[in-house]
Amino acid sequence: MEYAEVSVNSPVARRRTFSYAVPPGMTLHPGQAVLVPFGERVLQGIVIELAPVPAVPDTREIAGVIGAEPVLSSHHLALARWISDYYLAPLFDAVSLVLPPGFERKALAFLRAARPDADVSSLNDDQRHVLDVVGSQRVALRQVEKALGKRKAAAAVSALVRQGWLERSYELEPVRIKPRQELYISLTESAAELPKLSGKTAVLYEFLKEISRPVAWAEARKQTGVAKAAASALERRGLVTFSEVEVRREPISYDGIRPSSPLSLTTAQKSAFDAIRAGMQDGPGAPPVFLLHGVTGSGKTEVYLQALAEAVRRGKKGIVLVPEIALTPQTIERFAARFPRRVAVLHSRLSLGEQFDEWHRIRRGEFDVVIGSRSAIFAPQPDLGLVIIDEEHEWTYKQETSPHYHARDAAIRLAELAGAVVVLGSATPDVTTYYRAQQGDFNLLTLPERVVPAVGAALPAVEVVDMREELKAGNRSVFSRSLSGAINEAVAAREQVILFLNRRGGATTVQCRHCGFVLRCRRCEVPLAHHIAGDILTCHQCNYKTRVPQSCPNCASRQLRFLGMGTQKLEQEVKYTFPRARHLRWDSDVTAGRSAHEVILRKFRDREAEILIGTQMVAKGLDIPSVTLVGVVSADTSLNLPDFRAGERTFQLLSQVAGRAGRGKAGGRVVIQTFSPEHYAVRAAARHDYVAFYEEEIEYRRQLHNPPFVRLARLLYAHPNEAASRREAERMQEVLLGEINARGIGGISIIGPAPAFIQRLRGRFRWQLVLRGPEPTSFLAGIQFPQGWTVDIDPVSLI
Repeated sequence: MEYAEVSVNSPVARRRTFSYAVPPGMTLHPGQAVLVPFGERVLQGIVIELAPVPAVPDTREIAGVIGAEPVLSSHHLALARWISDYYLAPLFDAVSLVLPPGFERKALAFLRAARPDADVSSLNDDQRHVLDVVGSQRVALRQVEKALGKRKAAAAVSALVRQGWLERSYELEPVRIKPRQELYISLTESAAELPKLSGKTAVLYEFLKEISRPVAWAEARKQTGVAKAAASALERRGLVTFSEVEVRREPISYDGIRPSSPLSLTTAQKSAFDAIRAGMQDGPGAPPVFLLHGVTGSGKTEVYLQALAEAVRRGKKGIVLVPEIALTPQTIERFAARFPRRVAVLHSRLSLGEQFDEWHRIRRGEFDVVIGSRSAIFAPQPDLGLVIIDEEHEWTYKQETSPHYHARDAAIRLAELAGAVVVLGSATPDVTTYYRAQQGDFNLLTLPERVVPAVGAALPAVEVVDMREELKAGNRSVFSRSLSGAINEAVAAREQVILFLNRRGGATTVQCRHCGFVLRCRRCEVPLAHHIAGDILTCHQCNYKTRVPQSCPNCASRQLRFLGMGTQKLEQEVKYTFPRARHLRWDSDVTAGRSAHEVILRKFRDREAEILIGTQMVAKGLDIPSVTLVGVVSADTSLNLPDFRAGERTFQLLSQVAGRAGRGKAGGRVVIQTFSPEHYAVRAAARHDYVAFYEEEIEYRRQLHNPPFVRLARLLYAHPNEAASRREAERMQEVLLGEINARGIGGISIIGPAPAFIQRLRGRFRWQLVLRGPEPTSFLAGIQFPQGWTVDIDPVSLI
């Protein structure tokens, strides 16, 4: 008999597989979806591997197969196992990353009476109630739970099944998403000669005869104004036929996208492209990983495009990852123009139906290139030859929920399995990535000069304004004198301006001037931010909203003061200070709609506004030649956070947003406003000098024993009771210290326990431990973490 190791869709399964016997006559393959008994339920599972011997002596048989073919390839199975093992994540959580959209379905339980005429006097009231609800019909368990309540129903049904009173069966809930079917109408062969028709039927007949092909009924009705009754009359006469046709939900509109041709490469670009092309040649060892370090505007995207074309020429395909925030229509257009109708898109803003269609078409090999955000790395792209991660430093490539994978590391592992080349691109590489390139783990390629608006064009001049000096000079405006003058000059010259402030809303804090009370979220330990639109207070952590009170809830004083500034307040200041300038705001508060990003970007590109105000959305992926001025309203937003990456993040943000200026012939200028002009991250960003920043940052990391010289694991415990949260964190510290001593392991240190930066979040108090050492995964793999713990390997932030 053959046995299958199955990853089961249950939270109690954790990182292990379960052994099941394969029934006689059933053919299985690794990667196939199955139904398996699990306790008293039947659940979905994925076959991880087949074996002649089970891992445990007693096994149950697989209940059924879902689909005739495997849903996962061997590469994706291996990748899921690696994610589970490395990030200490439940195995099915990792497997679900690579499953088709809408695949996961619950098994619904149904009940039928097995002894309808037997004496029920020996049963208790709850059990007799269950039998009354079931009667002689096949009834869903949900109906019984509705009648008795979940707890009573579970106990009564289990007893009745054990005693043979009920038979229980399972079915998967209905499929959530299917291929889209659309009703089409067409003329039949018998309608070749003009029949005697009049009125609406004649109109519809003439329309169908003129287009001489099947057409969507919705389109035919729109064009002719004919109702379904007239079409049905033609159908009864055998003149037309209706049919259901599968149609694709198309996420890319090719209207206005003209095919583009490869551009001439500069010497540096050609050198980088040649190295990538050489890496694609079959040879001994794993394919290489390249770090393409190029200043903003240096033509990294053109290198990507030509490398992808080379992969396609060799019969391979590619995946391109872009941070979700930078996945603008402009970015997608560049790839769609170079590979017309051969580009798939995968990201969270697509509907489930669009994701479903794209996933299955990708699997069928219909696309040369898949472009998308973090999760696109799991697209079932066959014959994978090249993986590109643009803006590889972006922390949004790290998944916030289980499994806490990093798309960059998952991509490198997938490329090893598939034999594909990896290109990591950035103007401001992650410090750890650059360190690995310096150590020889990655191949470093550099693009040291801009190619827009012309080869060798200068990077924009950067002016750092000390806001302390502005205050001394009596300027209390949000705009320094230098930035205000530069905005007026740019607007007068009919040029465009980007103002960057990485904080949304109006005021960041509302405080009583009489007693000092700060209005806070009732569920989170954070101040409520004031949003001018709607005049409401909002928690940016849990999205709790409330009206602004008329008086202080603590002392009843009406002296409430609105402190701090977000993009909404900045927008008000722009209206007041530059009344003749048209403006747009681009942040998450105004981009809730599906196409909101596209609308704002199109308006700005079409010169419908001179000033674009925004959060980090404006720092990524924008290439607008008419932008000559970028103003960083406050460089201090992320600079003073209690995180060892605060300096790195500040440098990256400043460098990226500064790179939006000067992409046209008029050149560009950047004004950075800060209260910390002497900070090394600000100074290096002002000089566009990544190497100087890196050298100073890496020395700090070396001295303080931070990555890349060690690796981190963040262990976070959350509980509704503060004392219980602290006690559990202290208990876990003792467990870890005991394990270190018992195993005699050196080089591991524990920071904490300590309250998390936001101690109370969504009603739960959080305490954390930070484990620092060479291999935290292997150390933590054998330790059991009770419910409430979150384990994050290689966290991108400790706050």
